[in-house]
Amino acid sequence: MRQLLLLRHAKSAWDDPLADDFDRALNDRGQKAAQSLGDWIRHNNLMPDQVLCSAAARTVETWELMLLDAEVKFSEGLYHAGPDRMLSALQKASGERVMLIGHNPGIAALAAMLVRSAPVHSRFGDYPTGALTVTEFDIDDWADLVPRQGRVLHFLTPRDIEADASNV
Repeated sequence: MRQLLLLRHAKSAWDDPLADDFDRALNDRGQKAAQSLGDWIRHNNLMPDQVLCSAAARTVETWELMLLDAEVKFSEGLYHAGPDRMLSALQKASGERVMLIGHNPGIAALAAMLVRSAPVHSRFGDYPTGALTVTEFDIDDWADLVPRQGRVLHFLTPRDIEADASNV
């Protein structure tokens, strides 16, 4: 059995129109969301043991602000990667519970491609910034990962976490 945490980076800043897209950092809302996502992952005992992360500034910052302790590999090849490239990277993973941090539209396409059925959530199709899907696969090795075999355990956005916190 393997689990995948598929995360789109948190909300990034657009305040400098001349900045290179690869170097864009998170805005204040994104920084808070990344911290909340890390808290949620710890609270739900879903700590990854391996992380595959785009090397773009906003994905690296998202990872760092979550304050999770795992082996991480930053890859320029995951920057705006399509679903096939991300799937190929996952098929080489070695952890029991792997997190992949990437970008749209590839991350949304990968999430849709991997699950047997989409979760009942209005935002799954567009996969907003900070969206996280936790999916379980009945495989013993990531090399055996193929589309349509994942069972969604959780899908949430930073706004879902905020809403849950305000209801406590």
